[in-house]
Amino acid sequence: MVAMAACSPGASQAPPRAATPRGPEYLVFYTQGGRQQAQQAVESAGGTTLANDAKLGYLTATGGGGRFAENVGADGSVVGVSPDRSIGFAEAGAARAATRRTGGAKGRSAAFPDARSFTRSGSGEPLAGRQWDMRMIGADRANAKVPGSRQVLVGVIDTGVDGKHPDIAPNFNRELSRNFVTDKPKDEDGETLDGPCEVSSCKDPVDEDDDGHGTHVASTIAAPINGIGIAGVAPGVQIVNIRAGQDSGFFFLKPSLDALTYAGDIGVDVVNMSYYVDPWLFNCTNNKADSRKQQLEQAAIITGMQRALDYARQRGVTLISALGNGSTDLGHPKVDKESPGYPVGEKKERQVDNSCVNVPAESSGVISVAGLGPSGRKAIYSDYGVEQADVSAPGGDALDGTGAKATRSILGAAPEHVLRAAGRIDAKGEPKGADVVKDCKGDTCAYYQYLDGTSMAAPHATGVAAILISRFGKPGRGGLELAPATVEDLLYKTATPKACPTPRQYVYKAYGQDVTQVCEGDQADNGFFGHGVVDAWKAATVEP
Repeated sequence: MVAMAACSPGASQAPPRAATPRGPEYLVFYTQGGRQQAQQAVESAGGTTLANDAKLGYLTATGGGGRFAENVGADGSVVGVSPDRSIGFAEAGAARAATRRTGGAKGRSAAFPDARSFTRSGSGEPLAGRQWDMRMIGADRANAKVPGSRQVLVGVIDTGVDGKHPDIAPNFNRELSRNFVTDKPKDEDGETLDGPCEVSSCKDPVDEDDDGHGTHVASTIAAPINGIGIAGVAPGVQIVNIRAGQDSGFFFLKPSLDALTYAGDIGVDVVNMSYYVDPWLFNCTNNKADSRKQQLEQAAIITGMQRALDYARQRGVTLISALGNGSTDLGHPKVDKESPGYPVGEKKERQVDNSCVNVPAESSGVISVAGLGPSGRKAIYSDYGVEQADVSAPGGDALDGTGAKATRSILGAAPEHVLRAAGRIDAKGEPKGADVVKDCKGDTCAYYQYLDGTSMAAPHATGVAAILISRFGKPGRGGLELAPATVEDLLYKTATPKACPTPRQYVYKAYGQDVTQVCEGDQADNGFFGHGVVDAWKAATVEP
């Protein structure tokens, strides 16, 4: 049965939403007190208001004509206008095997070591020996002292979570989990996007992940200690799937707004956001390379997400995000070649500067996490910036050493059907390369994959935050509560400071090329490591 989002008491309908929209839909963000004027602007532009979200201050409207966004955006009550790309549609006879891409950055299997060179761990979970990341932050020791409380709810805003995976199921809260995404088989140009729907409604069940990204993230946070596979940073807390990502890996604005609002409403303690809001890698409100419609869309993303983040944070949700995988100094960005990433084929090269922001990583109130390789260096792919990197954590780096090795990446849970669709396991269920690991307990087998990315770093910080909330939280909505500002302070206090490399112009060697990145700041706070490397053991032992 498909779980639907709970009704939001703060949202009003004006008028009731039509079953079949009369044209493209838009999110129209208005100024405080500007709802009526914004509705009039919609009508004057030939559109119709379908709904009003009073919590975040925006209308959902159908457009009238090709210049609807520009015409509405010209009104003084409107601060941003974005197409609502979140609504999918079903194809006749829809049924499929998943063929999704996995998030993060995998190493090259040709250079991977033989999987037989690894043995099962003599202590901890069977695959603990492969979890260098947990040893780096002391989570292997913290697991025994403070595994985390089941009263702590961790929201995973991602592509979904495989709630039936043996190494996630014991900590998966199915009742509270929601899917705010409707699969979209094809984009506006008729090109394949998510592919055919698995269910007639095109809305996947809350315990499904057809990409694998969200499942990997969830297991890093809270894979239980149950005698199979791995253990997460906080193996005793609960995971709530709050899906906002398409099967294809795109994250559009409306599902992200819905996910954050829902997290705030139900008492989630901390959310992990290992993504950026599509289609703009950098959101600029006045870039000369962009049309007025594109500028309004980027303004809507900046404004709408900040309102949703503020809404959640004011209700006790600590916000943690991946910093990004562009090897970019976010304090001094120069060129964006990735936007707009949707529809496919629309990318262009444009000049950007520090007024352009990556959302949510650079949004206010968000703790952003840089990625580290097993040597402790900042991973080559990780974005950085003295104003942007708040903390750092293991994200994996297959290139952190001689050649490329999968085992320098992060091992996390993987949905079996995703691996089968990608050709990573054979007909007998055996892995085809060292990037995939199988572990069995009796008749129960589970699969895991190695991935790189700040997407993998962020959940380590989220798990540490969950430990802190478990220790210092007080009874409240959803279980325990701890003010996000307090969580942030404790996360920084317990992090291990790490100075910039010497020289600060660090040179990476990658496939015969030199890549130089410059670290700014001091040991207490710098662009590569932020306030330091998160530390689960210190979080489990620090005095109040």
